[in-house]
Amino acid sequence: MKTEHLISQIRQKKSFLCVGLDTDLDKIPAHLLDDEDPIFAFNKAIIDATHPYCVAYKPNIAFYEAYGLKGWKSLERTLEYLNVNHPEIFTIADAKRGDIGNTSTRYAKAFFDTMDFDSITIAPYMGRDSVEPFLEFGDRHTILLALTSNQGAFDFQTQKVGDRELYKEVLATSKTYKGSERLMYVVGATKASFLKEIRQIVPESFLLVPGVGAQGGSLQEVCKYGITKDIGLLVNSSRGILYASNGQDFAQVAAKKAKEIQGEMELELAKLP
Repeated sequence: MKTEHLISQIRQKKSFLCVGLDTDLDKIPAHLLDDEDPIFAFNKAIIDATHPYCVAYKPNIAFYEAYGLKGWKSLERTLEYLNVNHPEIFTIADAKRGDIGNTSTRYAKAFFDTMDFDSITIAPYMGRDSVEPFLEFGDRHTILLALTSNQGAFDFQTQKVGDRELYKEVLATSKTYKGSERLMYVVGATKASFLKEIRQIVPESFLLVPGVGAQGGSLQEVCKYGITKDIGLLVNSSRGILYASNGQDFAQVAAKKAKEIQGEMELELAKLP
């Protein structure tokens, strides 16, 4: 999916919401557990209820891998349902892969060719030759972990390499990679105050921003420091939407939560010139 299409969808829906499909059988409503494929049943209901208010879905691959072949089948069905019924939606494989050479190429083929995701999250620690194989896919996007929302981010990401922090080195160095125009970056909402300096390095790139809601990040702070003339943001919410209710009304309550966030985003977009 081209970035221009994503921007068009954001403007059309007045939303830059990404819904994280972190589907946990221990948390979904009990009545769904009798379904032949409860993960897909839950995802389908969430998608049907929330797609008017979001522009992206982000399955976290670990929540599917945990259930073995059945989990992979649920993921495959979920993605196929999205691609057939909502092809305008941007899909993100939150896989956090990262390896060198042919291994990265195989990961890229798995998620881009076999599964047909629009994008994938990548850990950049192994450098150029672990990232560029993903960038060879001209109509797909690679989302590098830059500054994450967890507390452990301070263990390494903000430590200095020479005269600047490691996450800034990641941002700057990645811009030299072949195909870097298709890079996006993960920046946690709990690190919103860092966005001003991040935008000095990647002024126009899209940022995937987790951590709004359950992790305490502020949408207004993220927009204050991170929004661009072409928006440049995908703000993710997972638990706050998925598990807002564990009753028969779970999908309707999820839609209500998504609509509330979309409403806040519409106000932020209205501030743009």
